[in-house]
Amino acid sequence: MGDKIELSFTMNDAAVKVRVDDRWTLLRVIRELLQLKGTKGGCLTGDCGTCTVLLDGEPVTSCTVLAKKAEGKHVLTIEGLAKNGRLHPIQEAFIAAGAVQCGYCTPGMVLRAKALLDKTTKPSRAEIRQAINPNLCRCTGYQKIIDAVELAALKLEKGVRI
Repeated sequence: MGDKIELSFTMNDAAVKVRVDDRWTLLRVIRELLQLKGTKGGCLTGDCGTCTVLLDGEPVTSCTVLAKKAEGKHVLTIEGLAKNGRLHPIQEAFIAAGAVQCGYCTPGMVLRAKALLDKTTKPSRAEIRQAINPNLCRCTGYQKIIDAVELAALKLEKGVRI
């Protein structure tokens, strides 16, 4: 076992303090300690992107990031997107475009889309493909995911809920 450390960070807009083994990954803290099950563990080597969360707005594979890297930072998981019981426009766009099938990759894809759309309001299809490239999906063939990100960009630009 490693040394125990105390971490303080913001998780989905709420202050969090946890005491963990210094070798724990962010994924383990999210799922086991904080009981947020939307972030999935797929390959556990950072290759599939299923465990993607945003760390200070940047997508990271939480299975490869040590939890101590979150110290003093903001972590956003899929649970943090919906507000007041209402899905985020990106989540709504994924549903409207049929970009969710089994749903396993969806949280990571949605968060990669959010990171992209936070930086550029009108991404090209090539930019969307590049943004989601680190994440694997076996169900949709990616076309519907790209369509969903385009739809989300349009709706966010116009301030319209889907």
